[in-house]
Amino acid sequence: MVYWLCITTEENWKVIKEKNVWGVPERHKNTIAKVKPGDKLLIYVKQEKVGDETKPSRIVAVYEAASEVFKDSSKIFKTPKGMSNETFPLRIKLKPVEVFEKPVEFKPLIPKLKFITNKRKWSGHLMGKAMREIPEEDYRLIVGE
Repeated sequence: MVYWLCITTEENWKVIKEKNVWGVPERHKNTIAKVKPGDKLLIYVKQEKVGDETKPSRIVAVYEAASEVFKDSSKIFKTPKGMSNETFPLRIKLKPVEVFEKPVEFKPLIPKLKFITNKRKWSGHLMGKAMREIPEEDYRLIVGE
């Protein structure tokens, strides 16, 4: 089993929760191709401003991959600014494992996470990625918090 950190926005988190599906742009096809049914996906919502409030980056749920990758270009995801007209056509069906009542704030975890080797410039480990593999140890640390 492989553990994944899936990076999304507030709006697309609603879509994931409602439709039990994860999608990435075409350029991330090599990454999503490695996901197999049974893998665990942690949903990471990026820090963003909602109205006057800045919501911190946090992990909101654990899902299990419930399908192989498939292609579907229907427009269910909201394209983040600066990404032209991306539909995130490479998708995986998800089975909810746990949607956290209280999301796990990400920043306090950084000093303890193995996959983040540069603690000072930690966002570089996530920038430009839709998802990334993380060690089981990090997965356990996150779900255990």
